[in-house]
Amino acid sequence: MEVVVEKGIQEEMQKYIPLVEKEMERILNLGVSLGIRKILNYQIASGGKRLRPLVCIFSYRLLGGEKEEEILSAAAGIEILHNYTLIIDDIIDKSVIRRGKPTFWKKYGKSIAECLAVDYGASVFQAALLSKKPKEVSQIFSQTMKTTVEGEILDILFEQRGREDEIFVVENRYKEISLEHYMRMIRKKSACLVRASCEIGAVLANSSEKEKKLLGDYGENVGIAFQIRDDILDIFGKETQFGKEIGRDIKDRKLGNIVLNFAFRELSLKEVKKIKSIFQKEMISTDEVEEIISLIEKTSAKEKSQKLGEKYIEKAKKSLKDLPDNKWKRYLLGIADFAAKRNR
Repeated sequence: MEVVVEKGIQEEMQKYIPLVEKEMERILNLGVSLGIRKILNYQIASGGKRLRPLVCIFSYRLLGGEKEEEILSAAAGIEILHNYTLIIDDIIDKSVIRRGKPTFWKKYGKSIAECLAVDYGASVFQAALLSKKPKEVSQIFSQTMKTTVEGEILDILFEQRGREDEIFVVENRYKEISLEHYMRMIRKKSACLVRASCEIGAVLANSSEKEKKLLGDYGENVGIAFQIRDDILDIFGKETQFGKEIGRDIKDRKLGNIVLNFAFRELSLKEVKKIKSIFQKEMISTDEVEEIISLIEKTSAKEKSQKLGEKYIEKAKKSLKDLPDNKWKRYLLGIADFAAKRNR
């Protein structure tokens, strides 16, 4: 059962999300012709949880920041950056559904999506320039972008087949994925964005280095738990709630899914070989996806994955212990619980 978000958080979401989305659209459309704007805005109009701008704003407010105009551009920038990574990720993985709608590249074609992804990347730094501390915010954005690239490359190298025309990928695939490998990948690909969100909020609230680090640690741990939950939902979720194709990681032959990682430790050698043999097929059928999921269901992989996610939520909460006690801290704690138990 999904955790219920408290009324106070819902009220702040209703207040801030429309403001962030309006600012995202404004920044994305700066210097862009009218003919391109509708296409450019498709990605952000598809919705999303807006977790990253929310924790950015809540971090800012937690440390005493009060002026909306000081935080909105940066909060919009982090969500633009997140959507930039999603556009690239969907192109790389050939994903056709996101948030229950055709992905950006599927809607407009790969060539157009690749062109407009550049616009998203440029808009991130326009957002930084509009903030009250452009240098500091730009540094966080640039390092985060570099880190996500490393994570994306690891994710590609965790695939067991495909991209046969890409020599580097074929020659450098990981044949076995340890928990350490997995954690390195999700820290770089996913969790760093939530960390950056919190750090930007702290910087714009004139935080100390200690406060910035504590909020960054909170963000990273929430980001890890969020991705672990994503992996669980990829295999056990409901497509109508999740908004993405169930079993996509299996179809993409990715060992970089924590549920698969835990399942391989419990399944027999014969069963592991069976899964890996399916991963080597040119096409994986729906029946084969269901067969692999049935094998996983025999194990405690789902429960172990959930427990690991909850462990990181506890670490996130501990990071907030020495920060001011106010409603914004409580809201960040509530978002942490949502990250680990959501169904979408």
